[in-house]
Amino acid sequence: MTLALVASGVLGLVVGSFLNVVVHRVPAGASVVRPPSACPRCGHRIRARDNVPVVSWLVLRGRCRDCGAPISARYPVVELACGLLFVGVAWRFLADDAPWALPAYAYLAALGLALAVIDLDTSRLPNRLVLPAYGVLPALLAVASWGAGDWGALLRAAIGGVGLYGLYLLLHLAYPRGMGFGDVKLAGVLGAGLAWVGWGAFAVGAFAAFLLGGLVSVALMLAGRAGMKSRIPFGPWMVLGAFLGVAVGEPLWAAYLGVFA
Repeated sequence: MTLALVASGVLGLVVGSFLNVVVHRVPAGASVVRPPSACPRCGHRIRARDNVPVVSWLVLRGRCRDCGAPISARYPVVELACGLLFVGVAWRFLADDAPWALPAYAYLAALGLALAVIDLDTSRLPNRLVLPAYGVLPALLAVASWGAGDWGALLRAAIGGVGLYGLYLLLHLAYPRGMGFGDVKLAGVLGAGLAWVGWGAFAVGAFAAFLLGGLVSVALMLAGRAGMKSRIPFGPWMVLGAFLGVAVGEPLWAAYLGVFA
């Protein structure tokens, strides 16, 4: 298992490097493939040796090799976060003897991280990333269900996706300023991912999103950085809630129900 965790972490670092390109280019409507990455200040193409996740930023001390322009610390942070998420996914599902679920939840982790960063930057959840997930994630979950011999989990995922989408749609229709339609579309994806794990994960993940979003909103208002009419991105808290639901939702839900047993 140790080797699998190390391999997952390395893969996550590499994927995180690509996510930095996605986060920068997708909101601008640019290709994530061409042109090759270059310094935005001097235009020099990034060399292969300067594109090693986390390490290159540390070696270069956060500056362009050619012109000395600062390179945002967010680049290694995103890479490291993706690496840690991939390790967490591997730990979570290998410990449950569910290796077939790894592709689905590694994909969900990478997608969620990219969308969270983009939403914080632009207050948008691009269709270019969200809509393809309605095909990719169900296909990967079908593979996971086949490997686990549990087709009921796939049905549960479908119900969870429709259910969370419907809940967010109602909230959007009731208060469009407080719940964007991008959040509605993301909810369907996260609902499916949560429900495949179990209804406990679904309940905890869905509730955690509103709890975290509410706490952050109150904290920003108390700090004077937001007002009652401020639009605060909700996507990051949806994603974080989903991560918590997948990671610890089932035991938390069981403990909660145990209080009333």
